[in-house]
Amino acid sequence: MYQDIEQALCRLTTAHGDFRLYGFKEPGTGLEHAALCCGDFSDGSPVLVRLHSECLTGDTFGSCHCDCGPQLRGALEAIAKEGRGALLYLRQEGRGIGLLNKIRAYALQEKGADTLDANRLLGLPADARDYGFAAAMLGELGISSVRLLTNNPHKMDSLSKHGIHVEDRVPLQVGRNRRNGAYLDTKAHRMGHLFDILREAPADD
Repeated sequence: MYQDIEQALCRLTTAHGDFRLYGFKEPGTGLEHAALCCGDFSDGSPVLVRLHSECLTGDTFGSCHCDCGPQLRGALEAIAKEGRGALLYLRQEGRGIGLLNKIRAYALQEKGADTLDANRLLGLPADARDYGFAAAMLGELGISSVRLLTNNPHKMDSLSKHGIHVEDRVPLQVGRNRRNGAYLDTKAHRMGHLFDILREAPADD
């Protein structure tokens, strides 16, 4: 599906350790995605992998309204500790709706809508992300089988449909705080995400 993918490579030292930093340019959209990798993938055994969608508010600004920043750091820590793995940083802000629409959705959440209904009120899907190019990136990295760091079964299903074998799901349950509890519970009760700790769904009226 994707041919002649433009890419670049360098070494990157981070607070979590030393990584190989790959850049990939997605044909058609022109979006530039990244992969932070460590270890050798050549033996074909499942690789610890995180698909992390860009979240400016959480990853960069430290927003307490989501768990994205802690998930990003937690994934890098887990990969560095294992000494073998890959984090794909995908330019899919706001579950694929973009930054401006994400800000509009946040404004609706301030008025009482949850994260799912806010998107719907804007006429947008709950989750507009596609993982076809993520699968292509994994292929370029020599990864065909993964242990996926995620709470979202949709990511597992999508990678499988795009030819990546998902050997196992590794939970990544970090970052719950007093501001994002309702957000995480909505993802669990209404969007199928898997969490060990959550509040009961509210009773129907």
